[in-house]
Amino acid sequence: MNGRARIQRGNFFSNLSITNKIIAANVFFYAVSIFVLLQFGEKFFLDNFALTPQFIFQGKSVWTLFTSMFSHVLFFHIFANMFSLFFIGNFLERIIGKRRLVLLYLFSGLMGGIFFAISGIIFGDNSPGVGASGAIFGLLGVLAVLVPYSKIYLIVGPLLLILINVVATPYLPAAFASAFGLLLNVLIFAMIFAMFSFNSGMRKFAIPLELSMWMLPIVAIVPLVIIGFFVPLPIGNSAHIGGLVLGLAYGLYLRNKFPRKTKMLSQHFR
Repeated sequence: MNGRARIQRGNFFSNLSITNKIIAANVFFYAVSIFVLLQFGEKFFLDNFALTPQFIFQGKSVWTLFTSMFSHVLFFHIFANMFSLFFIGNFLERIIGKRRLVLLYLFSGLMGGIFFAISGIIFGDNSPGVGASGAIFGLLGVLAVLVPYSKIYLIVGPLLLILINVVATPYLPAAFASAFGLLLNVLIFAMIFAMFSFNSGMRKFAIPLELSMWMLPIVAIVPLVIIGFFVPLPIGNSAHIGGLVLGLAYGLYLRNKFPRKTKMLSQHFR
């Protein structure tokens, strides 16, 4: 009889955190989205993957409440969302566990979709939407309640460049608009990667703003809502609000159910 203990080795995927598995699922759906767009066209993709407010209230394509939260079209969109999810999700997963995080992610995404559909009907905007932002804001809402004073960096530089792109592009000649957009995208990626630099001067290039966790949802949503009244933005603020509302509610539930644990967490992450 062999006295050596046998070490069970899982495959790479099984060793990932649940957050990283969700990221992998989003990347897979991104690849599927691009394939569907190329093979079947934009209309088929919008009807079956994107969330269109009017369709939901007509009882059509109801499954898009789910598919839309995993679908992305633009590379920068999925990159920015997954970049945020990696840090926010893995942090929260260590606090509330895998099962709760998965359920929170899914229900926050669904709530974001519902808010997006209702907002579209109220304001007469039937534009389709995709993206994981609503689900991510749900995770952020829980963190804002459980660890409100923990510090996090908001990378302001890319947000400013996105706003500049949205505001300036309609006034640029067509010949320059694409080149201008490409330049801004290069600068955005440079700013994001600058945050990983060991050089403090390089990190300042991204214009990082240190915030307490409770402030981040306010700073991330309110300015964009105000700007949206004057300039049309390709951002689903209503989905962000929907996901955030569910996250805040669940955070309050956890705080009331586990008062001692949440008090210790809040004091530890200051």
